[in-house]
Amino acid sequence: MSEEEKQEETEETAAPEETPAAKETPAAEEAPAKEEAPAKEEAPAAEEAPAAVEDEAAAPAADDPLADLNWKERDRILKSRESGEPGPERSPEQRNEDRLKAREAKARARRKRRSDGKSESTAGDGVGTSVAERVRTGKPKARRGLVTSDKADKTITVQIDSARRHPVYEKIVRQTHKIHVHDEQNEASVGDVVRVVETRKLSKTKHWLLVDVVEKAR
Repeated sequence: MSEEEKQEETEETAAPEETPAAKETPAAEEAPAKEEAPAKEEAPAAEEAPAAVEDEAAAPAADDPLADLNWKERDRILKSRESGEPGPERSPEQRNEDRLKAREAKARARRKRRSDGKSESTAGDGVGTSVAERVRTGKPKARRGLVTSDKADKTITVQIDSARRHPVYEKIVRQTHKIHVHDEQNEASVGDVVRVVETRKLSKTKHWLLVDVVEKAR
């Protein structure tokens, strides 16, 4: 056989094998193209959906009568709408009485909670410190003065004069001040020289006690 006949045989044998593949490949390539076309057309519809939802959400907000109210009033109205069944009608006196009862209950619970906390903190577990006892040290102050008033019952006003030398200027500094003294028996009178001693607080302005009358008024 010549070379030309061999080439013709090889071309004939190769042609039937390539034809099925050549016919199948365009169909496979055309199929995705046809399927992708609807997807591209549907994309704008999906993008338009959120815009429509936003328009629907904006429409009620514009018609909302509570939009002009502040947040506190708005929450109060919304909470009142969400409440359960309305209770019986009450007069203002009954509402005030119920309000006072609720306050008393809260105050009672608050006192109990605080007392429980104090009892736990002061328990004998080494936590916290006990209140220190006040122990008076030294002798109480004693003064000698002149009675200037005895109008009040069981109380006299005593004027105390003091003189001391100034520590820097070496000058004699004289001071005069008045105190209220407790006189249980109303012994002293105006002009008497008395001796008083400091004691516990007996009233707002009185914490001195009459010891005795040194010299009666002439």
